[in-house]
This record gives sequence, structure tokens and C-alpha cells, in this order.
Amino acid sequence: MEDLLLHITPLVRKLCLPIAHRHCADATQEALLAIYRGIRGLREPAAFYGWVRAVTTREAVRTSKRVGQRITEELSDLPHSADPFVPIDVADVMDRLPGYHREVLTLRAYYGLDEQEMAAVLALPVGTVRSRLFRARRNFQSAWRQQPA
Repeated sequence: MEDLLLHITPLVRKLCLPIAHRHCADATQEALLAIYRGIRGLREPAAFYGWVRAVTTREAVRTSKRVGQRITEELSDLPHSADPFVPIDVADVMDRLPGYHREVLTLRAYYGLDEQEMAAVLALPVGTVRSRLFRARRNFQSAWRQQPA
């Protein structure tokens, strides 16, 4: 078990970083503990990495909420620009959004989760996730247009 946990630690850390940011180490540790405790319940070994991703994302969100950390990671699916300042602009826009909007945008854009997966990770109804995602996109677009030229 120790070898397995050592093997997946870099993946878990990489998944935790955009969500828990400054508290990535705590989130990584919590995720590894949850994986250790829950691995006996994994029925399909082929689904291991997907299960690890789901457990890690859930634990990173929990850790982030517990310590009051806000998500500030930039959206990774925006069109790439030749302008080297675009990532800074995206991070600035994300910083201006409420924390619950940053969460759903990051879970959708960075992790590629659908509404049902986000609802499970955030422990919210699917309808709430959909409305937050809709408002988050609208707020992001509005804040993006207000960027100084």
C-alpha cells in the first residue's frame, strides 16, 4: 500500500494545487488518507485513477473550504494568446469573482467535471451547481470585458 500511495502522490498533489493552492500539502495529505481508507471499497480496479481523481478533488474542495482558501487558478481552456499578460489578466478576473464562482469554473474548466460530478464534489444539488455555473460564466465574461486595455 505504501508503494501505491508513493506512486500516486505526485498526481494527487497536481490535482490539489489548483483548488487548495496555498494549502496544497494539507489537501494532498487528506486525499491520500481518504484513498487509503476507501480503497477496499473500490470494486473495479480499472477505475482506480478516475476514483483517485474524484476522491482527491472532493478532499481538496473540503480542505479549501475548511481553511477558507479561495480558488484563484486561471481557466485552462481559454484561447491562447500571443500576449504574455493574458494569464495574469485571467487570474485577476478570477480573483474578482466570488469564491463559489471560482470553484465551479475551476472544476469545470481545469478538471473537466460535469454538473453531476461537481454536485457530488461540492455536496450541492445539481440545480444549484447549474445556476452557479451559469452566473459564474456570465460574471467572468462581464469582468473580462471590463479589463483595462
